[in-house]
Amino acid sequence: MIRIAVIMGKMDPGGKKNLVMEYYRHIDPQKVQFDFICDSDSKAIPYEEIKSLGGRVYKIRPYQRILANMSDIYKLCRKNRYLVMHAYNSTMNLFPMFVAKISGIPVRISESLSMAHDGDWKTIIKKVLRPMSKWFANYYMSCGNDCGIWQFGNKLFDSGKVDVFKTVINTKFNSFDPALRDKTRKEFGWEDNIVIGHIGRFTLQKNSVHLIEIFAAIARKEPRAVLCLIGDGELKLDIMTKIKDLGIGKQVNYLGMREDIQQFYNAMDVFLLPSLYEGLPVVGLEAESCGLPVFFSTEITREANTCELGHFIGLDLKEDKWADEILKAAKENMPIRRSHAKEVAAAGFDSASEAIRLQKYYIKAIRKVRQR
Repeated sequence: MIRIAVIMGKMDPGGKKNLVMEYYRHIDPQKVQFDFICDSDSKAIPYEEIKSLGGRVYKIRPYQRILANMSDIYKLCRKNRYLVMHAYNSTMNLFPMFVAKISGIPVRISESLSMAHDGDWKTIIKKVLRPMSKWFANYYMSCGNDCGIWQFGNKLFDSGKVDVFKTVINTKFNSFDPALRDKTRKEFGWEDNIVIGHIGRFTLQKNSVHLIEIFAAIARKEPRAVLCLIGDGELKLDIMTKIKDLGIGKQVNYLGMREDIQQFYNAMDVFLLPSLYEGLPVVGLEAESCGLPVFFSTEITREANTCELGHFIGLDLKEDKWADEILKAAKENMPIRRSHAKEVAAAGFDSASEAIRLQKYYIKAIRKVRQR
């Protein structure tokens, strides 16, 4: 059995956690196990599930204290003598990959999960670290073509040295369920509403404040529209202030951070994701699998359109344009709502099949090490 050192950084609610756990749930625990190495300020580590699957969790000092963080990783590497480290923090992988190198870990996988946008201050750091993020790795991975090219460059990607393991979801679990839709809409009083949904961190990357401005344009045109807003983050206060200033509080249902989100995909009529940048967003795939039309900004990779439910609108267009397109999709989609799980799975985004491919990838890499 191979035990993988999985560098998570902050294991918070969201796409990275969902992605890694979906792979982990479907890998054969008799052949591959994960040690989750997480920052101590992580907010959503599923301890019991990881333990039940045979995994282990190690909490280390957060990456903001980078030398202490690296020291803690080094001690774990020396103690557990890993043969594989898989780091999921994009350009920040420079630091754990260096530790893996000096610890003698032979298989060092750097994975790209996101890109960048000039409107985000973090982009400066990402661009500085980007050329160095592959220095100490000897395997390169990404969740999509665009992510792989952005972080590792055309030369490495075109040479076939970047392995694409798609953002995956449990397509069966995220199928459309009419009974669950009716139940949830009744519970929240949405039977006669057009429900616009958003699930995500409230950050500059997610363009959270602009999302509220887009919904305000929808609300002006359609009094039956409500916004189902799920998440938390550094811009929460800004979002709540914007909702108050625009006078749309009665049409916004803020539900906080939640794990039981399947019911809300079913209850929604449209999903909204006007991000400045993404990797390949998990929430978009889950929404599409559940039959929701999804409105992305044109900054998001077209790979996110897995079954013709994806719509892309430029961030340079006015909110009224977004509102018109969203309301058109909501009203046209409601009578023909159905699951698109089979289409999403056929496009290669189902966790069960991709997890087996990842498992074989690990085993093959270890076999090469042992044959040296």
